[in-house]
Amino acid sequence: MKCPFCGFDDTIVKDSRNSDDNTSVRRRRECPECGSRFTTFERVQLRELTVVKKNGEKTPFDREKLYRSIALALRKRPISPERIDKVVTSLVRKFESSYEGEISTSDIGQAVMDSLSRLDHVGYIRFASVYKDFREVKDFEDFVKTLDELVKPATDDKETNND
Repeated sequence: MKCPFCGFDDTIVKDSRNSDDNTSVRRRRECPECGSRFTTFERVQLRELTVVKKNGEKTPFDREKLYRSIALALRKRPISPERIDKVVTSLVRKFESSYEGEISTSDIGQAVMDSLSRLDHVGYIRFASVYKDFREVKDFEDFVKTLDELVKPATDDKETNND
């Protein structure tokens, strides 16, 4: 591993341990050249994924980009970074096991929408506003109405069961 501070080609692993959710290995490293310490994370990658954009352009799948987009949708919401990481890890595992190397942006977007709909409705609406390219307030209103219809039956069932 190359030192991010001085660029020296070989660093020493001082400590290794599994992450809390056992999906990665956390390694504390030290550079023998400059003495700096830093942390790396090692994750299992089942296969290389290529994202196919709407215009046909292909780019390598970027887990961090997925994390950033979900974190942005959940900004200032009561969802911890650890919870976001678990959602991202779950999505990446799903993509790597379900797709043979290529995945469309629409498949990624829909999977994120499904996850956010169960996690946080505000984050779900925020993400949808970008993913579905809302242009006017009416777009938000129409989308919230569909969300209300999804949530209402679950609420009605609870009220019925309490009688």
